[in-house]
Amino acid sequence: MSFFALSSVLALGLTACVTDEDNGTDDGGEDNGTDEALVLGLVPSQDADALVEDADVLAEQLSEELDREVEPYITDNYSGLITAMETGQADIGMFGPVALVQAVDRADAEPILQSVRYGSDTYVTQWFTNDPDTYCMDEPVEEETEDGDTLLFCNGTDEAEDGPAGEEALEQIEAGTTISFVDEGSASGYYYPATQLEQVADLDPMTDLDAQFAGGHPNSVLNVYNGEIDLGVSFDDARLDVVEEQADVGEEVVVFAYSENIPNDGIVVSGDLDEDEQQQITDAFMAMTESDEGLQALEDVYNIEDLVEADVDALDAARQVAENFGDEE
Repeated sequence: MSFFALSSVLALGLTACVTDEDNGTDDGGEDNGTDEALVLGLVPSQDADALVEDADVLAEQLSEELDREVEPYITDNYSGLITAMETGQADIGMFGPVALVQAVDRADAEPILQSVRYGSDTYVTQWFTNDPDTYCMDEPVEEETEDGDTLLFCNGTDEAEDGPAGEEALEQIEAGTTISFVDEGSASGYYYPATQLEQVADLDPMTDLDAQFAGGHPNSVLNVYNGEIDLGVSFDDARLDVVEEQADVGEEVVVFAYSENIPNDGIVVSGDLDEDEQQQITDAFMAMTESDEGLQALEDVYNIEDLVEADVDALDAARQVAENFGDEE
């Protein structure tokens, strides 16, 4: 089977820089020899305006734990954040798994932690549709969340604890179909579902389909909810990020398939930081998971409920998926 190669993504021009403040001064407090602010890089997985506010709070919480200024820096996509790590414009990066290993390989970043959600350090791509008659091999079933929201599933996705699931439905996708992907650098929003389509349906999204990139997981859900596109993908379950805006999204957008398990997103630090600084940052993030304020900040930014040590072996699987696209190491 031949895998398709992505066109090269032009690196974004990054203009943000770290401001040096009083590098040679001593205010009488503890001097750890590092007066420069650390830059924390993030990429929107939600509404960009909401992320700006949440990132400010996250940076404040991390700064308190480190006793050192931390500045948030938001790029449009993972390619831009990788470039920021490469050029020394970001010291810490929060990445999806594929972009994380690209940051390791291209920017010499060091992986330190991975996210935990719903008690797991893995997740899946969910495939969803507003046309269950075509893509549901059985009758959709309802699941109710703790908050009383109704979500529809079919093809066994309601009971699946791991992926893949519902893959037979992907065989119903025809050449020329429009699909709402998330971002060309997103693991669950492009790399994994695109690989799955190649394997299951022998379809190359870049040549056989009309691939549209929504720019965010909730936006991909909205594309299908609004009827603009019949099929879409996102992380599971991104419908809950839209339910406040569209209360019936869980009934109008039906999940019908899952990808294989994907290692969760994680945090990397610049290889230019010394080992003590890297450990301090690791400890600071872990300390945030022990406080209500810190955990809330992590939850608000990326729905993180805990952090664990980075699983290098699991991340290597994401590296293999990226290599199938012809991406450089």
